[in-house]
Amino acid sequence: MQWKKVSTVGIATVSILAMLGACGAGAASGTTDTKKDKGLEVIGTNVKYDPNHLVNDGKPISLEYWTWSDGGVDPVYQLAKDYSKMYPNVTIKVKKQTWDDYWTKLPLQLKGKNGPAIFNIHNSYDALIRPYAADYDVDKAQLEADYPTAAAHEDANGKVKYIDSVINTGNIYYNKTMWKDAGLTDADIPTTWDQFREVAKKLTKRDGDKITQAGFNFNGAYSGLYQGLNYQKGTLLFSADGKKANFDNATTKENMQFLKDLYDKDKVGSVDFGNEYSDSFGQGQTAMVYAWGWLEGTMKEKYPDIDYGVFATPTFSAADQTPFAYDRYNGESTPGVNKNQSKQQQAVAQDFVKYLLANDTYIRKAVEGLNSFPAKANLQNDADILKNPVMKAIQPRVNRLIWPGATPATVETSGKVAFENVMQNGMSIDDALKEGQATMEKDMKGSDFQSAESKYEFFSEHK
Repeated sequence: MQWKKVSTVGIATVSILAMLGACGAGAASGTTDTKKDKGLEVIGTNVKYDPNHLVNDGKPISLEYWTWSDGGVDPVYQLAKDYSKMYPNVTIKVKKQTWDDYWTKLPLQLKGKNGPAIFNIHNSYDALIRPYAADYDVDKAQLEADYPTAAAHEDANGKVKYIDSVINTGNIYYNKTMWKDAGLTDADIPTTWDQFREVAKKLTKRDGDKITQAGFNFNGAYSGLYQGLNYQKGTLLFSADGKKANFDNATTKENMQFLKDLYDKDKVGSVDFGNEYSDSFGQGQTAMVYAWGWLEGTMKEKYPDIDYGVFATPTFSAADQTPFAYDRYNGESTPGVNKNQSKQQQAVAQDFVKYLLANDTYIRKAVEGLNSFPAKANLQNDADILKNPVMKAIQPRVNRLIWPGATPATVETSGKVAFENVMQNGMSIDDALKEGQATMEKDMKGSDFQSAESKYEFFSEHK
């Protein structure tokens, strides 16, 4: 959102990149801010932020923000600059690390007193950073009103250390040229998997027994796809107590057979038709793929000439019936606050986080940079955001997407191996599921993982 300026601030501002100060003690040379009333409006719907105050009593202070992302993806780069313009005594120095270096160096830094006051979070590393992250100093009811998925991140005391800024899930991407060539129109977009099978057949081309154009290619997408299919049928990924994987069951078997039949019986694709569905789609060899929002960035960067569209992943139920969940989702996280930093640094970091949570601009930039759906309620029907086909596909389903929690990696990797054993190595489905379940249980032994599935609004509807 745009800040409405009511009066001139009257203080010289200093660029975030130019002001370099000490991170550790919080003290820094630079501008002192003496103007409490900035002449700026209060922003926010439920979580509100009033900028008319002094930060750190107006005394110079320098903080570090660590991230693995570029400025075009991570909105904190820009919001940190905006924050420093309002509070010229505050410097937020952005420090970028490579992904691998980040998760090696960050925990070591957070253990000490001189680590970054603010840091980017990926929820897959929740267990690694949670011991060093401070609880947000934000009203719980206000936070939940603005961010419906916030409750999934609350601990037993109703506290959060981060929440979702934006969320994403799977959709079907289709090649519009192939669609038209097959005589298909918008009226043929399938809503059920039975309809999808017939459309995929029409989009498949062969030269004898050899497929030259796959109607549907899910090579490499096994894990994400089976999880969504299981949820559609009301089967959870984890046991009733949320601590054990639930992989070897009748639903997974049924869905694995369904996917296998797409290749073996319907012959709309093949395990030999490329190892990576996104490349096959981008190279104009595949008509439809299941993918999350990141595919748009890949297409824009590597395959800009492909004319493609997006529609919601079909379900097993009729269009007028609502499944337990359409799919799982995952979120991009808001920043963490280092609980081992000084009280002064933590206070500024908490103020900055509240500024982000109240500020629609932060979410809009995350939507744009990450091609993901806003987790903030007041933006979920925003006309500009819904111009994006991915956002338009997600919007009607957003309340029926489920987050399983910061899922252990074995659930995905072992699931993928199980599917590859069946699809490529000739293993029986029963044996593959049994082996996958055993591996997941072994890998999760001793883990303190707790599924977030029970926090799903419609949890009581599962089998």
